Amino acid sequence: MLRRFSLLVLVVLAVSAAGATAARAAGGDVAFAGGTARQQSQVRAALTASAFDWGLLGRRITVHIAPGTDSYASPGQVWLDADLLDAGRFSWGVVQHEFAHQVDFLLLDDGSRATLTALLGGGPWCGEERATHDEFGCERFAETLAAAYWRSPDNVAHAFAAPAAFRATLEHALGLERSLASATPEPRR
Repeated sequence: MLRRFSLLVLVVLAVSAAGATAARAAGGDVAFAGGTARQQSQVRAALTASAFDWGLLGRRITVHIAPGTDSYASPGQVWLDADLLDAGRFSWGVVQHEFAHQVDFLLLDDGSRATLTALLGGGPWCGEERATHDEFGCERFAETLAAAYWRSPDNVAHAFAAPAAFRATLEHALGLERSLASATPEPRR
């Protein structure tokens, strides 16, 4: 019996070590492709630190971690630089920014994007039109979501609107009945 149990433990450990690993992160469903255990834990910690409920995304997001990779996102996918994640808490705003793009891809519609553009200012939402990175509405949205839901001096994200107004606007756009904003009080300065 002990031998069978030991064999089962070894099989479970081998299967969990192979390929992409999956984890529930702050209500979100995340699978990892690459990265060390410490780097993966930084992604989980970043999502947990945010007051945003990443479980609203409703699907698994695959996080690709590699050294020298630009941080960016496409629907269902996030790419993060391993070296950035090695910076610990100072990487969390970037992680949240890239996951905020998932909120855009998966949960927003043209009407909510127009409402958010009016609040955030800037140029076109995203696309082929000429604009600088910070002029795109989608980048202002991702940056503000990261800043508004993790109010920390360690957060490198910048809010393009008052955090409370942004949270209220986003939560209304998402049709949330309870306020996510009430879960995290503003820090004292």
